[in-house]
Amino acid sequence: MTRTARHGPDGPPAVARGRRPATSREDVARAALDLFNRQGYDETTVDEIAAAVGVSRRTFFRYYDSKREVVWGEFDAELVRLEQKLASASTDEPMMDVLRRAVVATNRFGAGELDELRIRMGLISSVPTLVAHSAVRYAEWCDVVAGFVAERIGGTPDDLGPQTVARAALGAAMAAFTCWARYDTDDLTGEVDRAFRLLATGFDEDRLRG
Repeated sequence: MTRTARHGPDGPPAVARGRRPATSREDVARAALDLFNRQGYDETTVDEIAAAVGVSRRTFFRYYDSKREVVWGEFDAELVRLEQKLASASTDEPMMDVLRRAVVATNRFGAGELDELRIRMGLISSVPTLVAHSAVRYAEWCDVVAGFVAERIGGTPDDLGPQTVARAALGAAMAAFTCWARYDTDDLTGEVDRAFRLLATGFDEDRLRG
């Protein structure tokens, strides 16, 4: 027996009674993004998201700490993957080639995921509270890249060389995502790869050490 959400007369959608099916983190995210896309991020409540999935508010918070975290999805896991790929690369491979391959690898999405990714990117770039929070998330991404560069060229992640590469890499990644979303193509990895190949022509490891 499936369960459907219905709006009660005095509050958020109520959940029809019945056997509770298994619910995943992905189910919660999918329902939330659909609501955000249809009625707006600020206009959507946690209670509405929970009702759309058929779970309680308490269960929602078992999957996500906040509504905001739903939009960022698996960003934390992607940071871990990026750090691991950078750390496992051969030191014989040029630094910018390693960075390009690692960023491309952590930005591979299935066809069904791309539509959700467009919704996420649209929210992050347009909702004021999410725009403000993005500075924190992007700083975390830059920390991973700067740490890798510092390992390659010496010094600390806070030095000019690692910080320049990290922030330039973030700019390249954001440019690729922006162009991908603007022109409505399915080749996100191709855009990221091209952006980082362009970036690589401007950085030389020996000059960064100087």
